Amino acid sequence: MATIENAINAISPTTEFSCSPANSTEGITWLSGTPISAEDLEAKKVELQAAEDAVKAQEISNKASGNQKLLDLGLSQSEVDALTK
Repeated sequence: MATIENAINAISPTTEFSCSPANSTEGITWLSGTPISAEDLEAKKVELQAAEDAVKAQEISNKASGNQKLLDLGLSQSEVDALTK
């Protein structure tokens, strides 16, 4: 799950900050670097979450594709399960 902390680090990796409560733009204390607006942080958080979701979807697709290819080679589902788990 993408967090505000991930968003800050993605936008400005060298910025030092503390965040309390966690994952909230309300409690950010900027220790160094230029403060980042709440709107920019939320937008980056959405972007990072979309990227995470795309990676997960691709992993699921790859697994299903590999499973089908093994079945197409003549393996039984039990044999495929034994190989992939």
